[in-house]
Amino acid sequence: MTERTGLSRKARVVLCADDFGLSEGVSRGILELAERGRISAVSAMTNCPALAGAAPGLKAFDGRVGIGLHLNLTAGAPLGPMPGFAPKGVFPPNGEVVARALTARLPRREIATEVERQLDAFAAAFGRGPDFVDGHQHVHVLPGLRGVLLEVLRRRGLHALWLRDPTDDLGAILGRRIAAGKALVLEALGLGFRKHASRAGFDTNEGFSGYRSFEQPTDVAAVFEAAFARLGPRPVVMCHPAHPDRELEPFDPVPRSRAEELAYLGSDRFGELLAERGIELVPRPTV
Repeated sequence: MTERTGLSRKARVVLCADDFGLSEGVSRGILELAERGRISAVSAMTNCPALAGAAPGLKAFDGRVGIGLHLNLTAGAPLGPMPGFAPKGVFPPNGEVVARALTARLPRREIATEVERQLDAFAAAFGRGPDFVDGHQHVHVLPGLRGVLLEVLRRRGLHALWLRDPTDDLGAILGRRIAAGKALVLEALGLGFRKHASRAGFDTNEGFSGYRSFEQPTDVAAVFEAAFARLGPRPVVMCHPAHPDRELEPFDPVPRSRAEELAYLGSDRFGELLAERGIELVPRPTV
């Protein structure tokens, strides 16, 4: 177990690369890090066309890295018709989804059907169900939406998987001093998610970091040095490495940050950070 004020013994951390399948460059960068053992989990976006070509490469790491579903309701197109949620055939922006969730205006049946479709697409791509589920822009923890997700997972008997909780201890968030505002917003939106998931029979992580501010330039090494500090007892650190490409441009206003993350996570400096802090990268939350 780790302490919030520092690491007193070996820390087991899930380092999860998000957005696999979003573009060829994203997937290629993630696979490079998986090959070097610099990430321990990958979450895949099954509604994205680029996933089909990239999935076989990720399957080669099955057992070495956790492979999860990056539930997506805010980027690209749904896998089937959603006339109430996505009437123009593309997902609404994140801000609209959050507003509708907070005002109980989500079409629950449509969303449940899309969750089913994305789970089916995951099984088709990887030949099995996911090791975990998280959400693009953390939509899976939104009020109203989280209940839909938990009900679908429970109905399908997927209790062996774990769910990513993007909340953390307030002292840890403020102590890291990087993107604290963003982390606090998710703290509010995700309030109660861990208890809700536990009552439904699902495991979650305890401790979450990796938020990054795109409004203020921040050295990427400082971002990860902070992310791997003040860790919770069963922590997850998220990352978004990539080789930026044209396919990514519509979804990311600051693709440069992904290239910076890729370079840092593959560097000697990151390897030294893991060694100095006694960190072991693991595929699922564990003590």
